[in-house]
Amino acid sequence: MMAPVSLNDAHQLPLWRRPAALLTLMAIAMPLSFATWSALLNNFVIEAANFDGQDIGVLHTVREIPGFLAIGVIAVLLVMREQVLALVSLVLLGVATGLTALFPSMGGLLFITLLSSIGFHYYETVNQSLQLQWLPKDRAPQMLGWLIAAGSGATLIAYIAIVMTWEAWNLSYNFVYMVSGGLTVAIVAFCALAYPQFESPNPQVKKFILRRRYWLYYALQFMSGARRQIFVVFAGFMMVERFGFEVHEVTALYLINLVANMVIGPVFGRAVFKFGERNTLIFEYVGLTVVFLLYGGIYWFGWGVILAATLYVIDHLFFAMALALKTYFQKIADPGDIAPTAAVAFTINHIAAVFLPFLLGALWLISPGAVFGLAAGMAMISLALAMMIPRHPEPGNETVFGGVLAAPAE
Repeated sequence: MMAPVSLNDAHQLPLWRRPAALLTLMAIAMPLSFATWSALLNNFVIEAANFDGQDIGVLHTVREIPGFLAIGVIAVLLVMREQVLALVSLVLLGVATGLTALFPSMGGLLFITLLSSIGFHYYETVNQSLQLQWLPKDRAPQMLGWLIAAGSGATLIAYIAIVMTWEAWNLSYNFVYMVSGGLTVAIVAFCALAYPQFESPNPQVKKFILRRRYWLYYALQFMSGARRQIFVVFAGFMMVERFGFEVHEVTALYLINLVANMVIGPVFGRAVFKFGERNTLIFEYVGLTVVFLLYGGIYWFGWGVILAATLYVIDHLFFAMALALKTYFQKIADPGDIAPTAAVAFTINHIAAVFLPFLLGALWLISPGAVFGLAAGMAMISLALAMMIPRHPEPGNETVFGGVLAAPAE
């Protein structure tokens, strides 16, 4: 790492060495490993380890444990800067992803998944904090949208390669995992050598904090984590188990998602800026309720693969609108609270993730449709919470109830 540079002086650096450029490179590095791992996972575990719905639930429960323990980031920050921790976490994610295919058993997959998950979740926790510290409030929604597009664009090339070459070149899981993980590590190495330490003008509190006035943000994070698990764990698994999708077909769905995110990510950013966090999140949760009910209909009424694939893409797009939750918190937070609250919120987001995949994996064996019915109910709870966001959130005006339910700013 080079000598520290204040954020206030960062504008004097060339464009490619500024904080936004570093955030963009990290946004590219992470999905190269994580998205590739996700695209191949359902086929790999079914072919290599004969997984069923219960097994995939157990795997994802283990994968989410580091997210639940993301609060440990606060302790790590006592001895390591956020920027350094982000890069170290990305290296762990890349290395673990590269080694995934060498562990084709239940025990081996649980072990390597736990390692990659520590890297992924600690990176995501710190990255969210850095984004909210480094991006100006008036431009954050648009820039977050462009970061989504950047990550999608980088992964697009990888997915095109998988779709075009998986069958034609008879690729192995090991080769694809090794290449994707290696690319992540290579990008991190460049980031470590090319960028200085960026010093925020607002020192972050390095202790556990749980503020009453952030209660709505915590509640929205909890419901977001619960809903996301059903999509992450079971939507893709359904495409393989029920409709027999091959690796290149699953990856083609991811490819469509990526192109859509590249186009719509910046649009979502502008939508949040124009319509506000409240209206954007209400739109997201209404849409997700409809999508999950239609997912259930695939099992209740025997609807076909075209609808399932369409819903998979629409579902993924709605989740990209979660950037509104980030900017809502940015507007109500004390500047020094961003890092510790990001860790607390990530833990809250993963409370349901620790037990839901296991419990819903058991329910999946009985009634897959019921799993998606529960998800629709969760989306409606999120909708009710989103209606409590004021039109112009700020410290002291965190909810529509004003000071009735929120304590004065601590």
